Amino acid sequence: MSDHPAHDPALDDPAVDGAAVDDAAVGGPAQQPARGVRVLGEDDFSFSAAVGGVRGLVESTLPALVFVVVFVATRELVPALVAALALTAVAVVVRLVQRTPATQAFSGAIGVAIGVFWAWRTGDAEDYFAWGLWVNVAWCLGALVSILARWPAVGVVVSLVRGQDMSWRTDPDAAPLRRRYVWATWLWVALFGARLAVQVPLYLQGTDAVGWLGTAKLVMGVPLFALALWVTWLLVGSPGARGARPGPRPTPPR
Repeated sequence: MSDHPAHDPALDDPAVDGAAVDDAAVGGPAQQPARGVRVLGEDDFSFSAAVGGVRGLVESTLPALVFVVVFVATRELVPALVAALALTAVAVVVRLVQRTPATQAFSGAIGVAIGVFWAWRTGDAEDYFAWGLWVNVAWCLGALVSILARWPAVGVVVSLVRGQDMSWRTDPDAAPLRRRYVWATWLWVALFGARLAVQVPLYLQGTDAVGWLGTAKLVMGVPLFALALWVTWLLVGSPGARGARPGPRPTPPR
């Protein structure tokens, strides 16, 4: 019997994404790495599915955008915090009223609430973004540790999405696929590291750099995430990349 499970055609159905991917698109930096990962199991990459469509894009970016705009316009912290929190609450309520999945919406609301509380307690507008910076530190270290532990995170995620086993970790015939998983995971280490390299110095500049910090967060948020997800798909999720996975071994004659 082969060590490799039979391919499930249902996993290639583009309809698998549906509302689940749209729901996964909601939230702050803590949810971004989970957003749209189902596209890694599809034969065709969809940027819309990766970011959760227009609704997911709006819900994930609007609170930070409004916070920056209101703060830069008024130089007052409280109105900016209230505006960001109110928008997040409205998004959650709308999903509840429409009876659409709201798990990730609640998770995103928690992230915004943490940022609001942190900035309110310190009185420093830049602290609205502090939680997101720490989350990026955690994701960056997690991806790096997964490589060092020889459990590259991208390989684990793709295997789970496609319902496949983890035999690629030790199978000598899977060396090309294993390398692809490592390269793809390094890509995510670089993404989170780049966010920190740009945003931490802006954060340390204090209130005067809040506008630039918010802009960097938005530009390096969903757009950069979608680009990295597409490159990851090219490396390990596209039909051509799947050819790196070894096929079933022939059963030896008895």
